[in-house]
Amino acid sequence: MGELPTGPGWQYEPKWDGFRCLAHRDGDAVTLMSKAGKPLARYFPDVVASIQHVGARRFVLDGEIVVPAEGGLSFDELLLRIHPAQSRVQKLAAEHPAVFVAFDLLVDGRGRSLVDLPLADRRAALEAFVAERVEDDAGVVLSPATTRTATVKRWFRSVGSGLDGVIAKRLDLPYQTGERTGMVKMKSMRTAECVVGGFRYASRGGVVGSLLLGLYDDEGLLHHVGFTSNIPRDEKAPLTKKLEKLVKAPGFTGRAPGGPSRWSTARSAEWQPLAPKLVVEVQYDHFSGGRFRHGTSFLRWRPDKAPGACTLAQVEQEGRSAMKLLAG
Repeated sequence: MGELPTGPGWQYEPKWDGFRCLAHRDGDAVTLMSKAGKPLARYFPDVVASIQHVGARRFVLDGEIVVPAEGGLSFDELLLRIHPAQSRVQKLAAEHPAVFVAFDLLVDGRGRSLVDLPLADRRAALEAFVAERVEDDAGVVLSPATTRTATVKRWFRSVGSGLDGVIAKRLDLPYQTGERTGMVKMKSMRTAECVVGGFRYASRGGVVGSLLLGLYDDEGLLHHVGFTSNIPRDEKAPLTKKLEKLVKAPGFTGRAPGGPSRWSTARSAEWQPLAPKLVVEVQYDHFSGGRFRHGTSFLRWRPDKAPGACTLAQVEQEGRSAMKLLAG
């Protein structure tokens, strides 16, 4: 499994594409707290209701809030919840209810603290808690876990790029409030070939700062989907000359890059459209909402790849939702 540690002392769990959350219930009171200590209950009234329906009056669960939408997990829908208007939050919750994925139990249904127990014991207690106290379709689900790397490989075969990654945890350790001790994350990294539909100059030096990436849809429109900027310094000057020879409007025939932001200079905000001649292979961690969520990493040029073959189908395979793991 490459970056994952192996051996009998490790447990593996899917890495969920959501908000880390501690769910605390004390009688009728429910508190949802982010990893950074920020209250989340007002943004996720549906999760509060789900926690209130659990058959125990006092407990603390550690888990992740995710939002299923359009056959997958939507981080964009999750971000929309952080809205000042309560009416807007309620509307979003009704349209796309959130789910709490539980992966640890810190206080059990009898109010007993489990934080000093090893993960192996807490996991057994969590499985019993969910089986006994949580009804089906209650909005609270158990995250799968395994001690076998063969099962992890089966997760990737089943869900593919819909799996955001895997987390390995030491079975013999008590609850860890941080991320570094006894825990190893392996994030799924994917590659895609993209058309260079434009570029932006760097703020200084008159050389290219970033390449603007495009993918074709079924109608043949080239949509802007992100950028890559880690171009080797010694390649920037000759690459700039090559790009300037290819400048030709419109560059993107579908969604186009946005305009200036408060962080950019007038020069860096302007983008130059290019004839769709160049193809680049990039590495990325996630694609949602029609774009790469973060900047991508430049890998190599692909002169052997036809620009027209760079389609959205490469990234749409992520529609295979990791929620499938929760169902089975």
